[in-house]
Amino acid sequence: MPTPSLIGPLFVGPLDIVGDIHGEIDALRDLLKHLGYAETGEHPAGRRLVFIGDLTDRGPDSPAVAALVADLVKRELAQCVLGNHELNLLREARKEGNGWHYEENHDLRDGKFTTARALAAEHRPALRGFLESLPLALERADLRLVHAAWDPPSIAAVRSAPLTALELYAVHDRAGIERAQSTGLAERAEVERDAYATHLKDPHFAMPLLPNEGALEELHQLSNPVRIITSGIERVAQKPFFASGKWRMVERIPWWDEYRESTPVIIGHYWRWPTPAARDAHSRGEPDMFEGHAWHHWFGAGHNVFCVDFAVGARYRERVTGHRGQFECRLAAVRWPERELVLDDGRGMALE
Repeated sequence: MPTPSLIGPLFVGPLDIVGDIHGEIDALRDLLKHLGYAETGEHPAGRRLVFIGDLTDRGPDSPAVAALVADLVKRELAQCVLGNHELNLLREARKEGNGWHYEENHDLRDGKFTTARALAAEHRPALRGFLESLPLALERADLRLVHAAWDPPSIAAVRSAPLTALELYAVHDRAGIERAQSTGLAERAEVERDAYATHLKDPHFAMPLLPNEGALEELHQLSNPVRIITSGIERVAQKPFFASGKWRMVERIPWWDEYRESTPVIIGHYWRWPTPAARDAHSRGEPDMFEGHAWHHWFGAGHNVFCVDFAVGARYRERVTGHRGQFECRLAAVRWPERELVLDDGRGMALE
């Protein structure tokens, strides 16, 4: 049986494109209600849902979110693309916030995400099967959907590959490792890491930029089209920054400033903050890629790229700091072709 294309056909008809959910099941249910969907997932006007990836991790109930979306996809009421968090689960890569997926929960060991619901062992095969079925991107004549980056060379490489996303990731990952070893970059980066080993996860240390470690991270990112599509284009940073539990030597690049094609693209992945104060309080430490952009504004060279991730993944931080019953960070959806943004509290606004 041939492997389905990793760049799949997008539903025809009106759509509601939902941003990163990160296990926030209540926000998802609230949003679907405001969008007019029944609890069973049907819409009276025949609309259908598309999820932009990053269904899980950090939030209180990743298993419930994944099960709901998988059921909607199975009944052809929704589509979903693969995000970097789903890719991490397929790779069995233990990351901060995804301990709910493992029998030995590394988050609980570290005293983090202690209220996140765990996935029962008997449900792991079904979840994996669902994640393995997801395309990397969806497209139709008037719209393109991808989790992090519609990078034409990466899309072309993925489109023509007769492999699964995980297989293709592994092929390019091995090639990147071999290149790093053959050029001596891996060895030079290891020397740098060893010199600062006790400080790599210490947010209070004045970490200098490690140029070889940065070059190694950049090589692994840019030599792998699956990485680019699911987590974006990254290059060596001007200075290191602490994010998601460790010092980072590469930073995300606004690829949309170079996107010259006319078809609009909707993405997730990059958190948009409601206010500078919320960013300062709840950011993981990464630079703000949308500073100066209003929530409802398109951006990019052609003013036709839109990010629908409104930082709902930071609600776990809001809970820790005390949100007083009212979250600042939101889950959102873009209604298409109406080009309207709808938030999980019911607010709506036209995209401009």
